[in-house]
Amino acid sequence: MKALDLDAVKAFVLTAELQSFTRAADALNSTQSAISLKLRRLEDQLGRRLLERTPRQVRLSAEGAAFMDAARELVGAHERAIASFEVKQRRLVIGVSHQLVGSELPGLLLWMNEHDPHLVIELRVAGSNEVIKAYDDGVLDAALVLQPEDRRRNGEVLFAESFAWIAAPHWQPRAGQPLPLSTQGETCSIRAAAVRALDSAGIAWTEVFIGKGAAVVGAAAAIGLAVAVLPRRVAPSGTIDVGQALSLPPLPTHEVVLYSALHDSRSRSALHTLGMAFKNLSRVA
Repeated sequence: MKALDLDAVKAFVLTAELQSFTRAADALNSTQSAISLKLRRLEDQLGRRLLERTPRQVRLSAEGAAFMDAARELVGAHERAIASFEVKQRRLVIGVSHQLVGSELPGLLLWMNEHDPHLVIELRVAGSNEVIKAYDDGVLDAALVLQPEDRRRNGEVLFAESFAWIAAPHWQPRAGQPLPLSTQGETCSIRAAAVRALDSAGIAWTEVFIGKGAAVVGAAAAIGLAVAVLPRRVAPSGTIDVGQALSLPPLPTHEVVLYSALHDSRSRSALHTLGMAFKNLSRVA
């Protein structure tokens, strides 16, 4: 058998992980048709059907699942081999809004490490306003935040983050009681948008839990203590969007923006990888 096309194997891994030809093409700076062609040729070469395709879903076949671990290992070894020439460590200090960080963080870090094993990533998670201030003060190399209200200059809009009213599956409001909320406190712009929407709809509310970070705020929702306003992507496992069931007002979307003044190819490549990872994970949600 001829040697496998590494680009095709990488396309297979990304398509399977992202469950979409379009998302894989976006991550690889390619086109959907080019990715489809690579995968057809790979399947022909292996004599195996690796992916099951339907109009709404792309998923691994049984043979694809058997091939997946070896394919991921092959792609990782290839990336590490290329990066071996970059023996000099490079530290990249990145600030990320804590509204954007959920359970997918390990996968993001793995993706970054495979992209450049000699890149030292210092990730600082805080509120969007704190991250922007640190970036302006020169403390950060890059900032990934929800779009500030003043729509700052030179930011790269990656995607629009959708928010939802998140609660435990069987949670029900108490009759005659205000809606209990889990929020990140008065300084949070997402909290401000949520309570404005509730006030406009004439729905009484009260804060029963205040925390920092999507995981902390989401924990209060997961145990049935309150309803949390979170990006759907980072909602805790087992929770649901109760907005429609409870006739709660729709929440606005917020643009996610990447700021960086770095221009060297290594840093820009790493930031592109990070941005595409967040972008594609938002689509999977």
